[in-house]
Order: sequence, then structure tokens, then C-alpha cells
Amino acid sequence: MTVNRQILLVSRPQGEPSIDNFRLVEAPLPAPGALAEGQVLVRHHYLSLDPYMRGRMSEGKSYAQPQPLNEVMIGGTVGEVVASRHPQYAAGDKVVGMGGWQEYAVVDATRPGVLRKVDTTHIPLSAYLGAVGMPGVTAWYGLMKICEPRAGQTITVSAASGAVGSAVGQLAKSRGCRVVGFAGGPDKCRYVVEELGFDACIDYRRHPTLESLHAALREATPNGIDGHFENVGGMVLDAVLLQMNAFGRIAVCGMIAGYNGEPIPLRHPQMILTSRLRVEGFIVSEHMEVWPEALKELGTLVASGRLKYRESIAQGLESAPEAFIGLLKGRNFGKQLVRLV
Repeated sequence: MTVNRQILLVSRPQGEPSIDNFRLVEAPLPAPGALAEGQVLVRHHYLSLDPYMRGRMSEGKSYAQPQPLNEVMIGGTVGEVVASRHPQYAAGDKVVGMGGWQEYAVVDATRPGVLRKVDTTHIPLSAYLGAVGMPGVTAWYGLMKICEPRAGQTITVSAASGAVGSAVGQLAKSRGCRVVGFAGGPDKCRYVVEELGFDACIDYRRHPTLESLHAALREATPNGIDGHFENVGGMVLDAVLLQMNAFGRIAVCGMIAGYNGEPIPLRHPQMILTSRLRVEGFIVSEHMEVWPEALKELGTLVASGRLKYRESIAQGLESAPEAFIGLLKGRNFGKQLVRLV
């Protein structure tokens, strides 16, 4: 335990990211006795890979500063405390934080919010990076605070088999809504309906035109759409806008269709006015006040088996770049993780 393997961002992608944008390096690991007062040494067990990372790799205007070059890639992590010089943490504690693409992290635990102890008695450690972590809270906030689901209403969600979309749909079903998802391929659509309990799922790959996609959506939502949770953008959003009911709500969480710099024009933006829609983008880290309430509900649902989730797990830190590129192409199924132990 003297070497820490890390993955750095060494160049900014032009268009789609490639393996060459990353570099695997080794850095010396401080001895546990060399920790400063308030520091905690964490051994990461899992690394989270998320679409937002693509935006951080670029220098364009965004809600957060770009990922610096030649530094460890940003990323959520869960792991175990190896050594601690902070009174609230002890060796063996399971913790979640933003440790980045590396096997270990020295964390200044005196800074509020950088590290959080978690209980793995009834909830697997990896779930704190998915259904009971940032993706779950993202789903909860966008649905509850923007889509405002009410029993009998219709809620739609794109990327429905993913970590966020799958939670959105299940939370909406628990509140008595009709839920329709969009996903890529028959296997994902079957999972969304048969295992997650959505009322319907539209395979967008079967519908190469807006007219075809809208026809499928109209059939699945005969009473229109009251709330939509957007993770993708592009043609899916175009179809949804045509089907929204008056005074509908759209939570804009992600625009993965344009993460590589492609423009994402709207075909019918006038529907925002015609249907008097509320369209709101949000970043879940800007709403920390809801995290305790959201995590309490999500944790209870996962522990009792009422909120289901799926994970795609790559093995070893060196697999992270390829797994991340696959995530952006939709190759993963559910939450994309990298196992580091």
C-alpha cells in the first residue's frame, strides 16, 4: 500500500472522447502516520462514471469549471477508511465522496460535505453511487420539485433504463402515475416494463423519424403528457413537446445527445408557448437542502426491495476510460461503475 494508481485527463476531446485523452499514472501514497490533523485516507471500492463528466472535459461555458488538465479526473467514489486523523472517522468506516478516478484519496474531512459515512447493513455499498446517491437524488428532485407528479397523471422519461431514469419512473409509479419511458433496444425496453414496472417503453431506435417516434408516443400516452424528465434531448424532446398537455412540466437534467458538441435544435419550440409549459434545467448539487429527505426515501425503498436498480461494472481502474466512452454511446445497462478492489 505505497502506490496510488490514478487516471488523469491529459487532453481535451475534439468531438467524441478517446482513450488518448486519458493517462494512467502512479503516485506515491502517504503512510497512514503521515496524515495531517483532520485528514482521512480512503481506499476506493467503486468509482462512478456519469455523463456529466463529458461536459467537464471541455472548456466551453457550463455550470461548473472545466476539469483541469493533468489532474485526476473528477468522479464520485465509495470506499473504506484506511486511516484517520479526524474524530468522526475511524478505520473500517464505509464512506462516499468525490475521490476521483484513483484507487486511494487523502481527504480533508474538516471541509463540510466532502465525505459522508454510510451504512451497508441493508444497502450495498455500490448503491450509494446510484439509487441511493447522486443519480437517485437527481431523479427525486427533478420529479418531485419540477415535474410535480400527481396520481392519475402521465410522466415520461428518456434514458429510462439508466441510473437516473429508472429511479424517476419507479418513484412516479409509487405516486400513482402512468409512466412511459424511452430506451435504446428491445432488451432495455423489456427491462423497463417487466422489471421496473413502467406502463410502456418506446424503443427510439425503431423510430428514425420524428413522425414515427411521435406516433409511438401518442399511442403510449393517449391522455397526453403532464410531466417529462429529460436526460437526452434531440428528437425525443421534439416528440415529447408535441404531446405535452397544457401547463405541463419538463425537468431538464441532461442533454447527452449534444455532449460531443453537436447542435441540438428544437423542431417545435413554439409548443412551449402554445401549451404554456414550464421547462426548467437543474443541477442537483445546487439543491443540497433536499438531499436528506430524498436519501431517506430512496434508502428505505432500496433496503426494502421496492426500488430496483441495475449496474454495469467494469473491473479495474485501467478500464475506466473505455467504460466511460461506452457509457456515452449507450453501451451500459443501468448505473455504470468501475470496481477498484
